[in-house]
Amino acid sequence: MKPSVEQIGNLLALKREERPEEGYWQDFLCEFHQRQREAAVKRWTPAGVWQRTTAWFGELGSTKWLYGAGLGYATIMAAFLLIPRPADVEQAPVVPVKHQVVPAPAPPVEQLDELDLGPTTQGSVGEQVF
Repeated sequence: MKPSVEQIGNLLALKREERPEEGYWQDFLCEFHQRQREAAVKRWTPAGVWQRTTAWFGELGSTKWLYGAGLGYATIMAAFLLIPRPADVEQAPVVPVKHQVVPAPAPPVEQLDELDLGPTTQGSVGEQVF
């Protein structure tokens, strides 16, 4: 059933008289900003990134396999080039350790024998006589 022109005119006249309640626009603005912030937070969470990635791959069609293979190849090559390899270490020849103790030569004491350390050679405080 199609409405008549008169019914549409009456409906439009009725709607012109309607006014939103007080604070409607302020609440609308607050709700709008809150939804924007929630969407921005959701965008950078792992679940949001995963959702966007799957949506992006879903939009690609059959070329998604080509992109996926290229991405996998690039990942493997980057890992191959960036992971450090162990350095080649040359093994030193094994030499047995000598456990024989050799005594050190005795220090010369001849100069100490020539010193006169008797009480007659002692000087006053701060003076040294050799």
